[in-house]
Parts: sequence; C-alpha cells; structure tokens
Amino acid sequence: MAPTSPTSTATEPVPRSGPAPLRASDPAPEPESAGGPGPAPGSARAPEPEPAGPRSDIADPGLAEAGDVRIDWARRAMPVLGLVAERFAAEQPLRGMTVAACLHVTAESAVLIRALRDGGARVLLAASNPLSTQDDTAAALARGPSDISVFARAGVDRDTYYAHIRRAVEPGPDLVIDDGGDLVNTLHQDCPGLLARVRGGCESTTSGVIRLRQMAAAGALAFPVVAVDDTAAKRIVDNGCGTGQSVIDGILRATNTLLAGKTVVVAGFGACGQGIASRARGLGAQVIVTEIDPVRALDAVLQGFRVLPMLTAAALGEIFVTATGSRDVITGEHMTVMRDGAMLANAGHFDVEIDVRALDGLAVSVRPEVRPHAGEYALADGRRLLLLAEGRVVNLVAAEGHPAAVMDVAFGLQALALAWLAAAPGALADRVHEVPGSIDAEVARLKLASLGTQIDTLTPGQREYLASWSQGS
Repeated sequence: MAPTSPTSTATEPVPRSGPAPLRASDPAPEPESAGGPGPAPGSARAPEPEPAGPRSDIADPGLAEAGDVRIDWARRAMPVLGLVAERFAAEQPLRGMTVAACLHVTAESAVLIRALRDGGARVLLAASNPLSTQDDTAAALARGPSDISVFARAGVDRDTYYAHIRRAVEPGPDLVIDDGGDLVNTLHQDCPGLLARVRGGCESTTSGVIRLRQMAAAGALAFPVVAVDDTAAKRIVDNGCGTGQSVIDGILRATNTLLAGKTVVVAGFGACGQGIASRARGLGAQVIVTEIDPVRALDAVLQGFRVLPMLTAAALGEIFVTATGSRDVITGEHMTVMRDGAMLANAGHFDVEIDVRALDGLAVSVRPEVRPHAGEYALADGRRLLLLAEGRVVNLVAAEGHPAAVMDVAFGLQALALAWLAAAPGALADRVHEVPGSIDAEVARLKLASLGTQIDTLTPGQREYLASWSQGS
C-alpha cells in the first residue's frame, strides 16, 4: 500500500527491452468456459513433484459456477489484461514454467491467473489475506484443468495461511508473484532448497518492496524481483484512485456513517494516503494528515490539509485511517485520548498499523460485530471505539477492494513484467528492479485506448530539439 518511506532509488539499466507493444485495436478474448470438474482429492497429479493431498484446498467446489459469473463480470472491465491474455495465448511466453502466486483471491486476480495459464504457465495460488478470499472465485479457479491449483479459504487462521503458501511453493516455482512479501519470505526461510530454481518474481505492494530492499541490502535476496508497485501508472491508478475510492467504500459499508462534517485523520501521505485524503475531503470531511516524512508533510500542507502529530490529531479525529506500511501507527497512548465513537480503519498492507492488542487491553468489554466488520470496544471510562475489519485492510475486508478497472492496469503490468523476467534468465542481479519504462508506457497507452482517449505525439522537429544540446533557447 502506501508506506511513508523514502522514494525508491533507481536501478541500473535493464539489459532487455520490454515486450512488443500490443495493439489497442485488438479484441478482448472471449469469456472463459467454466470447464469440467477437477480431479478428486488424492487423484494422480502432474509429473512434477507435488505436495501430498488434493490438488487444491478450497472451501466449497460447489461455488464454482457463482465464481465464474463473478470473474466474467470483472473481466469485462479489464480490457488491458484481456489483450495481454490474447497475446500470451498466441506467444506462450511462460510455456513449461511454474508460477507460485500469493495474491488476494478475488475475481480480478482470477483474470490475471487465467491470463498466465493462457501464456503456458502452471499456476499455484495462495491467498495473501484470508479475510479477502472469495470462496466462489477460488472454487472457479480450482475447477477444470490441473494447470491451476488454489490454496485459499476465507477466514483461515495464521497457521493455515502459511501452510497454504508453503503448498504453493513446494513444487518449486520458476517465477513468483507476491503481495506483501510473505511468499518470498517463506521461500527463503522455509524452502531454501528451492531458491536456485527461481528465475525471478514480482512484488505488487510498496510494503513488500520495502521488505525486499531490506533483504537485498542484507545480501539475503536470492533472485531478482521487479517492483511492480513502483511505476508511475500504478501509483496513479491503483494507489491514488483505487485505494482512495475503495477505502472510503469499505468504511461506509462497515459503518453507514456520513463523512460530511466529520474529522478524518489520514496517517501517511504517500500515493494511497493522498487518494484517501482527497476523496474524504471531496465528500465533505475535514481532513487531518499525519506524517514522518517532511517532504510529504509539506506536500499535504500545500494541498490545503492540516498536518499534525498523531497524538494531537488523536484527540480531534472521528475517523482514523492508517496508510503507512509501518507498525504501531495508532497505539494505546493515542486511543486513551480519542473521542467516544471514534472509528479506526487500516488501509496499509499488514494488520500491525493499529495496535489491536493495546485496544484489547484497554477494553472492559468487546462486541465483535456491532455491525458487519465493525467491532465495538468499551473502555473503562465509558468511551467506545470502533475497530473496522479487525484492523486488517478495510477496503478488502469490508468492501471488494479496487474496482476491476483499476486492477486492469496493475495486473497488466504484473503479467508483462513476469513475461519480461521469463525472457531474461540470469541477466538480472539478485535485487529489486524497476519495471521497464516501455512496459509502463504500453499499459498506459492500452488503458487510454480502452477509455477512448487519444494523445498527441512528438513531431520530428520536437524529437530533434529534445535530443539536441546544441540548439539554444
């Protein structure tokens, strides 16, 4: 999501160009067929070494038809990924490769997984957040050919969550996709014998990229990873627009509150925090921003937001949203001065931004679901604080995450970056790399074309002028 970390440093020039441009006029692929039922638990599997037991671990195979309806609805709003899937089907850039992915198991993710399958990959998918898992989507992906395995059930505990990730990596992936760094971390800590096979991976969150840069700095990262989150197109569409809208959506679904006139405190003014703050203000809220980065704090002030330390803001806010990627952003100290009825929501990647243990310790009683995805904590002095989505990512737990049109850009980048990695084995250093600019620009062009938007191009004279140092002003 949007940590308050320094801007990422540039990487050295990449050795290969991005994939060949897609034609914006190309038609999107036809809807996927549902396929027949998958093999029964314990049946024969692909010849590659596999974990024991069923091909997938899902809640209810009977939900597959409903999942296919949900996936098809998302696919209609994802024209960029549709074009990528069509190209992948023709070129087979991932043929013979195994891809292990740890993503939110939603309809939008399913469109990406099927695009990778169309590109020739065998895909093993684990959930990156049990509370965002759509069991019908998982069932739809698990049904049919054995080239997609799914290890995801809504609401599983921590042990099962990590067991699912281990199941996804046990066959030995050639490529990986991560959402927060847990899959990459599991590979390095629990399955080091598989690292030599991994050609590279993609990380889709800023929080995960921070962890990967720390691994690389310590010399622990064993393969190259592309920071798919760190592109101009994704920051604009995914972080700013997608997170901004979907976080407000999650808060409203969980509380049915009126934002107009309320004081909303947004912790973190990165791309996600900016999106949340601007949309809350657009709905009539008075917005306070908290920051640790002086440049971002200055940006917030110059955009007209009030900037305060969290302890000062805690006594003023009615709704609090964390979007930093760090931990202990809202602590027990802050909770002790909050207003009665204050609402706490997290929009960062992990559930450590709000100190839920401290809140438990302060409470004399808890109503876990005073509303769906809203728990009420009664304090000794009579005040009540509302924790949304158990402190997990509110837009994915209480709402449906980003709209499919937003994920179209993010997953288009993801798919093309993965194909780029597949074509460049051994050519990249074991560290975090930027997405090639050609891929970012191509996805932006395709998205603009799908919106019916045309842009200008440079004339020969302009190109010559911009390429020359000898022409005066």
